Amino acid sequence: MRRPLMLSRRGWKRAFAAALLPLAALSQGPLVAADYTQNPFTLAYEGAITENRQGAVNIHPVRYDLNGITISANVYTPAGYDEQGSYPTIVVAHPNGGVKEQVAGLYAQRLAEQGYIAIAANAVYQGASGGMPRNVDVPANRIEDIHGMADFISGFAGVDADRIGLLGLCGGGGYSLKAAQTDKRFKAIATVSMFDSGRVRRNGFRDSQLDTIAERMQQGSAARAQEAAGGEVLYAGDAPMSDEQIAALPFDLYREGYAYYWDTHAHPNSTFRYTASSLINLMRFDATSNMELIDQPLLMIAGDKADTLYMTEDGFAKATGAAVKELFLIPGATHIQTYYVPEYVDQAIARLSDFFGKEIAS
Repeated sequence: MRRPLMLSRRGWKRAFAAALLPLAALSQGPLVAADYTQNPFTLAYEGAITENRQGAVNIHPVRYDLNGITISANVYTPAGYDEQGSYPTIVVAHPNGGVKEQVAGLYAQRLAEQGYIAIAANAVYQGASGGMPRNVDVPANRIEDIHGMADFISGFAGVDADRIGLLGLCGGGGYSLKAAQTDKRFKAIATVSMFDSGRVRRNGFRDSQLDTIAERMQQGSAARAQEAAGGEVLYAGDAPMSDEQIAALPFDLYREGYAYYWDTHAHPNSTFRYTASSLINLMRFDATSNMELIDQPLLMIAGDKADTLYMTEDGFAKATGAAVKELFLIPGATHIQTYYVPEYVDQAIARLSDFFGKEIAS
């Protein structure tokens, strides 16, 4: 049974979460729940590894240094893993607000089931990784996290450093596009439900707040000035919301996101909040600028019902340097549903397996 703390963070109720979930998810049975408290690795997704067994897919919690900050990561190894072997490997970047124990872990584990070594790490200043103040959300840091995962995993036993792929989920997808533009250790790039953090912080979701850009820039500037003067660190993205307010949100992404992150797949290290001073960096970031620099094979996956689809389509159209590229749409899926609904995750994994199988596994 989930801890009361997780249910009371915003007065969240399971019945309300169930009401938010689309019929496609509800038709598969009871409300999906993945209780991190019942998993020895605190993994918060269905079907997660609960113990390491010889000959099976296993998980290896690791820590390493990135520019003086300790990174917490999980490495997944395939069944029959041999340290003396040579395995294709996937770096997995988690969503904004997410942690390695949620959807990034799910996709890493599923890829390990396909024969890959996979790594999912918490971003600096976030989750179980180090860095103060907490929950800094600066694009340059998130991109460096991806380079850092490649640094670490290249030296992991059994990894073929010439066969490394990159998978970015949601905000991690936007940061993966930027990392892959110049880091050619990544031989193939894929995104699932790509989210351009800079565009949304700057323009609002679906470009709905163009008239208040100057206001957000001023907020970020004031927060940065206050921090520099030794004042309190201000945060954005964590305003209290009632059930009624959440239900009234105009976009599936946010309504379903609250259900996923606050109830069904909640984890104590996962939070929507970020330092308000991060807006200075976020608002000038554009995940899809310089897309022509990606000359590696590119696969972009999204649900055809996702209200974030416009970001994937924009990035895909700009990827003119990729001789091999594919846009794969999952029928009926929204953004958040690609995180956990078995039918949609299975389709994404099947396409990823085929793509990476052709580009780095052979």
